[in-house]
Amino acid sequence: MTARRDEIAIIGAGLAGCLAACFLARRGYPVALYERRSDPRAGTAERGRSINLALSERGLDALRRIGLAEQVMTDALPMRGRMIHPVEGEQQFQSYSAAGDRAINSISRGALNNALLDEAAALPGVRVVFDHRLVGLDPTDGALSFETPQGTVAAKASVVLGADGAGSAVRGQLLAYGLLDESVDFLDYGYKELTIPPLGGDFALDPDALHIWPRGTSMMIALPNPDRSFTCTLFWPNDGAGSFASLTSPAEIERHFTEHYPDVVPLAPNLVDDYQHNPVGVLGTVRCTPWQVYGTVGLLGDAAHAIVPFYGQGANCAFEDVVELDRCLDECADDWLAALPLFQRRRKENVEAIATMALTNFVEMRDKVASPVFQTRRRVEHALERALPGRYVSQYELVSFSTTPYAEVRRRVRRQHRVLGAVVGGAALLLVGAIGAALSRGRRA
Repeated sequence: MTARRDEIAIIGAGLAGCLAACFLARRGYPVALYERRSDPRAGTAERGRSINLALSERGLDALRRIGLAEQVMTDALPMRGRMIHPVEGEQQFQSYSAAGDRAINSISRGALNNALLDEAAALPGVRVVFDHRLVGLDPTDGALSFETPQGTVAAKASVVLGADGAGSAVRGQLLAYGLLDESVDFLDYGYKELTIPPLGGDFALDPDALHIWPRGTSMMIALPNPDRSFTCTLFWPNDGAGSFASLTSPAEIERHFTEHYPDVVPLAPNLVDDYQHNPVGVLGTVRCTPWQVYGTVGLLGDAAHAIVPFYGQGANCAFEDVVELDRCLDECADDWLAALPLFQRRRKENVEAIATMALTNFVEMRDKVASPVFQTRRRVEHALERALPGRYVSQYELVSFSTTPYAEVRRRVRRQHRVLGAVVGGAALLLVGAIGAALSRGRRA
């Protein structure tokens, strides 16, 4: 068992790392939180790299446990549904919940990270060390080596937690030792951010919705910000027609947006500049096994299981990891050798489930949300939810507005879809019967 006086090293002072530091400090551990970047609270965000977060119940549950939810929510903007923007015609609002009273929350990743960093740094026993890039790790004894502006620095920890994102240096070290297997499945899509500024001092679009421009094989989304701007994110193919590679000149960019996103052009005066200068990010799913070795090194969040952002669950899932690790430490009396394997067993099936759901939701958002068939299905789902409260709950509500394990969500939704298929099929038969009867009456007349 690890004694309470033994320092825990967390690599990565992002969202998951800072939250883990808060939980562990509250358990009485001294914590060293290492970050390769400089202090983000003292600088400016990297251009075009924010991807606003959709904070929902799983993330809020974790924040409540450290008393930070209320503070974080003061800067959050609730989004109660999707606003669909067709190329032509009226916008259409699709509520996330049957009653229309539930919302996911748009929040700045940077602001949330800073709030968590402040909280962690203020706790007794936590020291935060910036400009430390991990270059060496001995998983047998927790020996660490960092590159810093002052040269190479050595450190030691009883347990090392890798919370350093999809490109995790900790995971890379374990891979180099041959202690884990990994797969990284990149999409043939990338993302790029644009901005819609305030219009006349107010929001240019409805701030109570997540806006989607579904275009079949691509899409754009927009989330509101407290300064009344919107952060827009293009999810486009990397190559081919209508891809990031196909648009280079200002004329091509303006022509493409005028054709495919006509309502955006007058609202985004810096559209061409944003498009030309903001980078294209990569999208992919990271899987690895095991997530821990020897009870001395463990991975959590994106370092263990990065997913694509199309369900808004990346940060929420990582936060849930931290809650589950805390539970495992409780059950194992702080024996890390037992707690880390238990944590992996508890979480592996669930993160696989949300990884699959996130990929499926990409197809739904870019292609299906504008379909009359999809819209009819959603109306039937909401009707069933109202008719069978608590017994029939949509997948979106279970994922976003509950802490039901992701794997259980998938199992429950499969059962419910059998019911939904029967209802829709029955309605279709009734409709066919009614049409047949009407035609028969017409012939008799």
